Amino acid sequence: MRVTRRGMTMGLAAAIGVVVIGIGGGEARAESQPFSQWLDEFRRDALSQGIRQETLDAAFEGIEPIPRVIELDRRQPEFTLTFQQYMERVVPQTRVEKGRRMLAENRALLDEVGGKYGIEPRFLVAFWGVETDFGRVKGGFQVVPALATLAHDGRRSAYFRKELVNALKIIDQGHVKPADMTGSWAGAMGQCQFMPSSFLNFAVDHNGDGRKDLWNDKADVFASAANYLTRSGWKNDQTWGRPVELPTGFDPALAGPKIRKSLAEWSTLGVRRAGGGALPGRDLQASIVFTEGPGSAAYLVYDNFETILKWNRSVFFAVAVGSLADRIKGG
Repeated sequence: MRVTRRGMTMGLAAAIGVVVIGIGGGEARAESQPFSQWLDEFRRDALSQGIRQETLDAAFEGIEPIPRVIELDRRQPEFTLTFQQYMERVVPQTRVEKGRRMLAENRALLDEVGGKYGIEPRFLVAFWGVETDFGRVKGGFQVVPALATLAHDGRRSAYFRKELVNALKIIDQGHVKPADMTGSWAGAMGQCQFMPSSFLNFAVDHNGDGRKDLWNDKADVFASAANYLTRSGWKNDQTWGRPVELPTGFDPALAGPKIRKSLAEWSTLGVRRAGGGALPGRDLQASIVFTEGPGSAAYLVYDNFETILKWNRSVFFAVAVGSLADRIKGG
């Protein structure tokens, strides 16, 4: 999952037509070493790491740097969204309705996967919807040339070099052909937008055909997303959070993920559900988070909110996924 500055995944940015600036510093010196020379050295290094010669030949046949990738990495104009604008674009009613249809159409498979990994199906559908509009927008770049371009470039070459090796391992294992390994310009792949490292760590061959296909096989897509969440600490007996109203004079120093109190304690401090209702009576630990700093929309969040943040370190993203899941359910 590739994250942009305001927390929008690369697949989602394409899906909703928003231009955002990438993580990282400003302009940096491009790698001065000629690409062909760099590639020869990289091939030798990849061979030493166990990548087969046949894989390298297939993956690098006719490869050239992609100028558009560098442009997107460095020169995107900044376009910031307020939380309200973000939610209107990422969780519109049309996506809620489509999510409900996708849940119904894939109910048997989602129940099977959700039961195995301990994830409510509505959350799997929500991640799927926010990341790639339910598989519609997976990215149009070939991943190997895109990662090679970024690995050759001098700005974040070490990170992308590792991801390029990981991508080659995926090809070497027979999960996808180089030409079919497509994704975002930054290398996020498939319907759940896994970076190659996440693919190697969490992708699952749910249907048992010997391949982990995150591009075309929804069984593998759902199971891989569920495996990621479960291994990242998802608790199926909890939800993610809820919007709340804070009392007048609420101390903003009490907000933040490191400050946890019981629901009873938050109630004593005057925290109420959105609309003024009392908080649930369960004995849960929770935190208060603001979407845009003190005075902005406030949410009471549980452990699963932190798990969502492991997928994408953005409060906007986490609230969007949780809110979409709730609205798909009918909340």
